[in-house]
Amino acid sequence: MFERHLLMLDTYCRRRQDKENAVAVVNRGGMTIDELEDKLSEPAPAVISALDSLEGDFLILGAAGKMGPTLARMAKRAVGKSRRVIAVSRFSDASTRAALELAGVETIGADLLDVDALLGLPDVQNIVFMAGMKFGATGNEPLTWAMNSFLPGLVCQRFTTSRIAAFSTGNVYPLTPLTLGGSIETDAPGPVGEYAQSCLGRERIFQYFAETYGTPIAILRLNYAVELRYGVLCDIARKVWEGTPISVAMAAVNVIWQGDANAWALQSLAQASSPASLFNLAGPEQLSVRRLAEQLGRLLGIEPIFEGDEAPHALLSNGQKAHRAFGYPTVAVEQVLEWTAEWIKNGGPTLGKPTKFEVRDGKF
Repeated sequence: MFERHLLMLDTYCRRRQDKENAVAVVNRGGMTIDELEDKLSEPAPAVISALDSLEGDFLILGAAGKMGPTLARMAKRAVGKSRRVIAVSRFSDASTRAALELAGVETIGADLLDVDALLGLPDVQNIVFMAGMKFGATGNEPLTWAMNSFLPGLVCQRFTTSRIAAFSTGNVYPLTPLTLGGSIETDAPGPVGEYAQSCLGRERIFQYFAETYGTPIAILRLNYAVELRYGVLCDIARKVWEGTPISVAMAAVNVIWQGDANAWALQSLAQASSPASLFNLAGPEQLSVRRLAEQLGRLLGIEPIFEGDEAPHALLSNGQKAHRAFGYPTVAVEQVLEWTAEWIKNGGPTLGKPTKFEVRDGKF
């Protein structure tokens, strides 16, 4: 145990040095990585109130992805020392695990498809399910279905009496006319491609077990979370900055600040039900991709380059139900655009994972 803590301290110190090197580039009057992560994990009063209304500890499954670390930190900041927040992942990046533990989040390294590992997880009353596979799904369809459709059944059988908030995606909807204003939760799904089909499979499995066992579940169709290192706005800003043509075939998008998406996901635990409740996690605006690029171009001082023509249909979600349940986003898109442009201009690091928001054939 002592050796493990020494290794974690060494890993954390190296991570801090990496951050300090990045801060030396980014901090020219702009936001630092620490400040960004603090913003993304700051619990609003509504989050604290929602988690206070629940009994028991919290388990974040698939916690090492793009959103998991800041969501886990938000949960821990909301409940303090009174309850446990446990993050579960394979943790291929040791620095992510070290940073979580130093923030007070307990961690467990596990392959969730390993049934013995899943059975060995502690009994916890509140679960956020974030595990899944999107990028690389094309060409690796069996693993995609295993992660997105089979694993939810294993989790539901393991935690029959827990409360579960399960991340899904707006990709379960078909492309819809721009004039419609985005799909709502009662619209019929129409997933395009095997990734989206497997995600609908995930939802159906959670819905089945919600009804079979009475497990309270909230399904969260996210479309799209953004922060400065990742997301649709980061993708567009980088293309503007680098002079790369921007496709406008997907004419419009929804985005939501990742901190707000984290907050809504945690609040949704209090809205979990049987049959499963369903929420679109999306911002209120239907944003023109061309207009976003032009706004970022003005902020960056570069004329964007476009290719293609706007199609009359796009992947869009209507988030009004979530807004009523959880409140309006606290960070406006205009503010995120300004932060993103400043981040890119100052050489801020990115996660190197394009969203592929422009994909229209469902092949990720």
